[in-house]
Amino acid sequence: MATVAQWVSGTRPRTLPNSIAPVLVGAGAAHHIDGFDPTRAALALVVAVALQVGVNYANDYSDGIRGTDAHRVGPFRLVGSGAADPRAVRAAAFASLGVAAVAGLALVVLSGRYWMVAFGAVCIAAAWFYTGGRKPYGYSGLGELAVFLFFGPAAVLGTLYVQTGEVTGIGIGGAVAMGAFSTGVMIANSLRDIPTDVQAGKRTLASTLGDRDARRLYLALVSIPFLITLAIGLRVPLALIGFLALPLAVLGARRVLNGSKGRDLIPVLRDTGLAMLVWGIAVPVALVLG
Repeated sequence: MATVAQWVSGTRPRTLPNSIAPVLVGAGAAHHIDGFDPTRAALALVVAVALQVGVNYANDYSDGIRGTDAHRVGPFRLVGSGAADPRAVRAAAFASLGVAAVAGLALVVLSGRYWMVAFGAVCIAAAWFYTGGRKPYGYSGLGELAVFLFFGPAAVLGTLYVQTGEVTGIGIGGAVAMGAFSTGVMIANSLRDIPTDVQAGKRTLASTLGDRDARRLYLALVSIPFLITLAIGLRVPLALIGFLALPLAVLGARRVLNGSKGRDLIPVLRDTGLAMLVWGIAVPVALVLG
């Protein structure tokens, strides 16, 4: 029977910046046009974090029962390690996605934008079918695209829209930055797992591109947010404090450039996620103060 600490580990705490930072950016963009609503922003944060935890448990379950995790390095897996009954992990995934659904419905009612029920349903389905179902799209090289869309435009612009009913240029820039950071984390993760993913028949963008080009793509992705920082800085000069995230991004980039493999790539996920979180705090603060 898995311990409480193991269940907490199964939520993949290091991935949570991927869900928190985009909501902060969307909230900052809303404040910039005097549309910030703390209740709606808080509900958006609950939706994002619950979806993140849900997809992490869902991946643990689906990859575990397929045997994909049998030889992987990296974070602890509840099903792959045999510590938890797969049915319990599946139930935890459904419970987390249920929390996201309830918070999302509350958000829809408050905003009055009922068409977003369909948007929420797509997000929940995407969370499950990433590795779940008979033909998971995460096994077909589409995972990185989904990560960019859902952790970038969907999270940032969704948070902005439910508060203001608008989509702004700064919001779009923030969405691209968050999507790029999140996809960078995903590429680093897939880069680490290329040997075992190929063995398990899981096709990711990294395994398709190969080691060298996957590393180049990672470097391009983590550069994008800092170009966007310059662009936003033309409108809000204080937003240049987004460059506080650069040292963390450089730490990850060095390991990727130096050819680190396997477990040596795990810190890249941490550093990239932290860079995303620092950017996702600094730029919204600038938007509020500016």
